[in-house]
Amino acid sequence: MTTAIHLAGPDDAVTALALMQRSHAERALPHDDAHRENVIAPLLDGSPLGAVWLIGPARAPLGYVMISFGWSVDLGGMIGWVEDIYIRPSVRKRGIGTEVLHAVAVTLGRADLRALHVRIAVGDDALARFCAKAGFETDQTLRVMTDMM
Repeated sequence: MTTAIHLAGPDDAVTALALMQRSHAERALPHDDAHRENVIAPLLDGSPLGAVWLIGPARAPLGYVMISFGWSVDLGGMIGWVEDIYIRPSVRKRGIGTEVLHAVAVTLGRADLRALHVRIAVGDDALARFCAKAGFETDQTLRVMTDMM
């Protein structure tokens, strides 16, 4: 792998939050700074429920990937969900995201992760193509349904 990644910790909070803000602004998500901090702080502090990796040079990361963890009876162990991935627009389409998702999957596979999933909004064909390029496949046997609390 040519793109460096490192597991983000508490010292990376300012950088990670700035990247999240850019990601959310680009996608016109309604999240504010308080929401972003509530989401990322436990992961940076080592929560077993997820992790964040910063992509690229430590001094000036190019992006981040956030994974949450769960448990699957069917798969017999831990699974992960790609919650967010962001690469700065100026360095997109160079294979960085594909390379990073592969590296994260390999790393988590060594920790006995059984599957890595991604939710894609209906109509987001660009994200679907990116995920397919990164090795994800559509599971025709499943449909995600949500009960919001």
